[in-house]
Amino acid sequence: MERRKTRKVRLGNVCIGGMCPITVQSMTNTDTRDASSTINQIKELEKAKCDIVRVAVPDMQSADAIRMIKNNIHIPLVADIHFDYRLAIASIENGVDGIRINPGNIGSEEKIKSVIDAAKYKGIPIRIGVNSGSLEKDILSKYGKVTSEGLIESALRHVSILEKYGFYDIVISIKSASVPMMIDSYRLISQKVDYPLHLGVTEAGTKEIGTIKSSIGIGTLLSEGIGDTIRVSLTGNPLDEVKVGRHILKSLGIIKDGIDFISCPTCGRTDIDLIKIAGEVEKRLEGIDKNIKVAVMGCVVNGPGEAREADIGLAGGHKECLIFKKGKPIRKVPEDMAVDELMKEINNL
Repeated sequence: MERRKTRKVRLGNVCIGGMCPITVQSMTNTDTRDASSTINQIKELEKAKCDIVRVAVPDMQSADAIRMIKNNIHIPLVADIHFDYRLAIASIENGVDGIRINPGNIGSEEKIKSVIDAAKYKGIPIRIGVNSGSLEKDILSKYGKVTSEGLIESALRHVSILEKYGFYDIVISIKSASVPMMIDSYRLISQKVDYPLHLGVTEAGTKEIGTIKSSIGIGTLLSEGIGDTIRVSLTGNPLDEVKVGRHILKSLGIIKDGIDFISCPTCGRTDIDLIKIAGEVEKRLEGIDKNIKVAVMGCVVNGPGEAREADIGLAGGHKECLIFKKGKPIRKVPEDMAVDELMKEINNL
């Protein structure tokens, strides 16, 4: 997998593109005006290894809260702006590390230029966010419906405005709720510009279906070397967005840090409560910061062999489990003690 080379853009203490590590983003779902609640949620996202966080700025009170929020967090902060260019300028003045705007609803070119000037003065990037729900009327009329080509035309239209005024610290996102359209759009834009791309499936849905859609859309593009930063959009806790995003990167071998947990499906040979054991192990592995692979397998027929690359794991027997390291058995334990004994071995690694 050869990654597409893009320009490098700096967002606070993190860089995007230019072969920098692919970053995982999320967005708070607190009321930004409630700075304390927003700070607390961002700190939880930081613990989950979120790299960049975005907050909604729907009014001037939210923009004013930016200063307090920024002074109490440790990851780059992006302000999400719609409709009112003055909110973008106020957010920039209050210390955000980046701005996300949809130029299609921000107003006239003169207003966009005001945002460009403020961002240029502070040295912060602008993410152009185009999605299928906010395409300009003339483009919709031209294509008759939302299409990949229309989304690209919209994005390039706004890129040209920023470039017209000498602004090149640009990140582009072209999101759609349709996974095939999202994939096609990013493939097309990657052939036309060298700006960093922010990947995501918009309005992906709740945790289960949203995880599936995002994994297919984001994972497909990353496997083709397309994409510099990602957000998994889920209806729910933003912490889940970060967890899924990092799992996507880990599944592709893009990041190596943290626990890699694998478990087999149940079958007729399974003679232990594998579903319960696997669920408990996965839960107890949360918060353990070790670069290891842990396997929970249903039987001893193929378990240790199939999980030979795992650092440690267990395989079920008849009401008992075999704990193994690197595919080699070390001891048998009763089923009801299996999770505790496995965790002891993991903590001793």
